[in-house]
Amino acid sequence: MKKISKILILMLVVAGAVFLAGCASQDGDGTEEAADVSTLNIGYQPSTHQLSYMTAREKGWWEEDLASYGVEEVNEYEFPTGAPEMQAMLAGDLDVAYVGAAPFVLALSNGLDAKVVAGVNSQGSDLVLRPEFSYESPEDLKGLDIATFPPGTIQDTILRNWLKDNGIDPDKDVDIKPMGPGDAISAISAGQIDAAFLPHPAPTLIEQEDNGRSVVPSGEMLPNHSCCVLVVSGNLIRNHPDMVTEIVETHIKATDYNLDNQDEAAQIFADKQGWDVNVVRTSIDEWDGQWIADPAIIADSTVDYAQVQYELGYVNEEFTQEDIFDMSFYEMAITE
Repeated sequence: MKKISKILILMLVVAGAVFLAGCASQDGDGTEEAADVSTLNIGYQPSTHQLSYMTAREKGWWEEDLASYGVEEVNEYEFPTGAPEMQAMLAGDLDVAYVGAAPFVLALSNGLDAKVVAGVNSQGSDLVLRPEFSYESPEDLKGLDIATFPPGTIQDTILRNWLKDNGIDPDKDVDIKPMGPGDAISAISAGQIDAAFLPHPAPTLIEQEDNGRSVVPSGEMLPNHSCCVLVVSGNLIRNHPDMVTEIVETHIKATDYNLDNQDEAAQIFADKQGWDVNVVRTSIDEWDGQWIADPAIIADSTVDYAQVQYELGYVNEEFTQEDIFDMSFYEMAITE
């Protein structure tokens, strides 16, 4: 056997030193010491479902509340739907995500190390049909082009399951086109699609521009269903639990503020997203959604999503509540 050269040995030693330098340091008793977190990356989507994130951002609460935990900067990343948002979290680019429960479950099946630590909202999406089409039952949708969020998202999962429950094959009887909200609004206004199933405030805008009317709210398709959730990375959960509790406390504070100050909440969304505040206010008045923080409210519904996704073939395993949630942080947040 050939001898290993001195140069190769030196290279291996240097490589080992670099590897160890990149790992968490250890204290005197040999236990691992977590690295400090000075920058926090948060993902969200541009719907009123996730207004608690936007309000906390507008008020400066994220930086203010997390400063004592060493966080110096909070970066935000906006995504059109949950699918690319979860891809970013899988890549390690997000620490926290406001996202639909269904895309989170899909990401779990792909190895995401994270948990739901709080609820964000329930219900709050509508099926909007162009004015020239009549609607009395789901049967009237046969042959139509329907835009909604990509496969594995909340809207896609609910729509497909509802169609199946009403005897309509979502792959044969209709043409479901994956789109983000902006593209879907443009497509239905141009007559390129016949219907859209979208989260608010998009349905209200489509109605007010006379490009469609809401015919079925998501709560009618699946009563009391979960929608968006607050997800935190496994790294923060294991190594910075106090920070996670503070993240949940800030989310609760913003949720309560929005519930008590809905006109201001509408203005915050309108200013951030460039919407007419009257459209946003009307949407909040008319939607069947609800802003929440308690994860227990939507736990059963989220597990139901996971089962539907399993039956649709989106995930290859059946997830339990314990796989999806860590409710301990919410419990700590409301008792402090």
